[in-house]
Amino acid sequence: MSAPGVLVPASAAEAPLIDWRAIIAGAVVAAGISFTLIAFGSAIGLSVASTAPTWRDSSAWLWALSGLYMVFVALCSFGFGGYVAGRMRSRLRPVVADEIEFRDGMHGIVTWGLAIVLGAIIAVAGASAASRAVAPSTGPAGAASSVASENIIASELDELFRTDRTLTDADFTYRRAEAGRILLKSSSHAGVSNADRDYLSVLTATITGLAPADADARVNRVIAESKDEIHKGRVAAVLQAFMVGAALILGLAVSWFAAAEGGREREAGYIPAWDWSWRRRYS
Repeated sequence: MSAPGVLVPASAAEAPLIDWRAIIAGAVVAAGISFTLIAFGSAIGLSVASTAPTWRDSSAWLWALSGLYMVFVALCSFGFGGYVAGRMRSRLRPVVADEIEFRDGMHGIVTWGLAIVLGAIIAVAGASAASRAVAPSTGPAGAASSVASENIIASELDELFRTDRTLTDADFTYRRAEAGRILLKSSSHAGVSNADRDYLSVLTATITGLAPADADARVNRVIAESKDEIHKGRVAAVLQAFMVGAALILGLAVSWFAAAEGGREREAGYIPAWDWSWRRRYS
């Protein structure tokens, strides 16, 4: 940090306090890098969330590695975005160096916030598409569909109603969603009530043609498995929340310092450039 009270020469024209052009450019860069790295990480399995029904069976080490990768994504994206915002910001007329550094850092923070908003918009759009992919494809919306149960305990619902019989799609879709909502209670304090358990047994026996005793055994097994899956989902959600929070806080700090560094290079007139002499040498 430069000494207080030292004037830094700059252009004569005073720039606005907030240079939105530089901020938007930095935010777009940050969002683009973040989206690219997250897409790559998801492709190679570095994600603590997935639409696959077996993703919660991954080891805790993989979850931790996925969280560290999220931190890496935040450092890269917000670092580059903050640098762009600070480096491309318009110069001020002569002011003290500390004020210039402070304003550059604030531009980095605004870039950080705008990049998060852009990332959230992309995430909401992606989540909407993923929800349509994992939700039941037939039956009317509302009570006839249960996206939460299909995302968390889809395999358990498959096991509950596994049969060789031919089923009517519309009726079965509603019954499956109804069973899913009941099974979601398995992780609650009271658990699945006896009345709901008996209803699931009758429903399973009716749909699959199993004997009442076999239907009871299947329902009990599926309830226990659903409780375990929901618990794993909650653990993964808590881990993801902590990692996302840590990544964003670190991204805030990196964006500030990167913008300040970009501002120092802007004031010094330093222009980073690649040395392309080897291209000319071998062309």
